[in-house]
Amino acid sequence: MANVSHTRGDISSHPDVPEMRDRYARMLGGRDVALVDGPVFLLGLYCAASPWILHYTTSQPPLVVHNLIMGIAIGLLALGFTITPERMYGLSWAMCAMGAWMIISPWVVGTSPDTGVVVNSIIIGALAVVLGMLCAVTTMRGPTRT
Repeated sequence: MANVSHTRGDISSHPDVPEMRDRYARMLGGRDVALVDGPVFLLGLYCAASPWILHYTTSQPPLVVHNLIMGIAIGLLALGFTITPERMYGLSWAMCAMGAWMIISPWVVGTSPDTGVVVNSIIIGALAVVLGMLCAVTTMRGPTRT
């Protein structure tokens, strides 16, 4: 039988090492807030699913649709942060605005929401504002690209 197991060799003699290192540096350059992408996506997922988790689908139908749409929007922002960070991190301020809207939405969209719905929206909104500001501040501090 032929030996098909891979041996651990030194790749430093590979002819494409400098190009691979440059490409790796370009891909990771400016990704100071890469750890925020996952929590933002999970926040969007929870926001979309929260009406069914907290069981207010029958008492607040307008908030069900609202949280579903806002959760999808936050999740899409997170995917954009991951896929094209150099273009999307400018929209981190939009995430702050979405968080502020989530904080006030139970009274604007809902009809006499109960305490659980209000607290849920305030927590989601506050987390969105904090994560959005973290993205925005880190992006502003990062090196500028040409």
